[in-house]
Amino acid sequence: MTEPSIQQRFFPELTCFGCGPANPRGLRISSYPDDDGDGTTASFVPWPEHDNGLGYLNGGIIATLLDCHSATPVLMESERLGLMQPSDALAYVTAGIDVRYLRPTPLEGPLTVRARLASASEDVMAVDAEIWADGKLRATGASTWKRWRPRT
Repeated sequence: MTEPSIQQRFFPELTCFGCGPANPRGLRISSYPDDDGDGTTASFVPWPEHDNGLGYLNGGIIATLLDCHSATPVLMESERLGLMQPSDALAYVTAGIDVRYLRPTPLEGPLTVRARLASASEDVMAVDAEIWADGKLRATGASTWKRWRPRT
């Protein structure tokens, strides 16, 4: 991809372990809008250090991929609603995620991570995400994102 990822466009200085472009030791997930504009996709190649001890991808890394990639349709929708622009403060945070591990996820080759909004309002958004490898669905995540308003 020659264009900046969603993460680079909105938060180039973010140090989040999963999706922060500015975290040299993080996963640095790079997500892009789907061609149909209805969701987002990321490709991710696991590292040998992500091994669960049995030769497959660690469940915590899977959950992080699903959580951080789920933020991307939320970012795009919040921009569409006029609630934020790139480099603004984060408008939504994860309020919960239900991860389902459907089959072992291999460490070799690229994984495809997809996410789509299930519902959206100014206060709450829901996202459905999936991880695919070798043409098989490996894990899903259903997340809820709530509008973040710092309290003092």
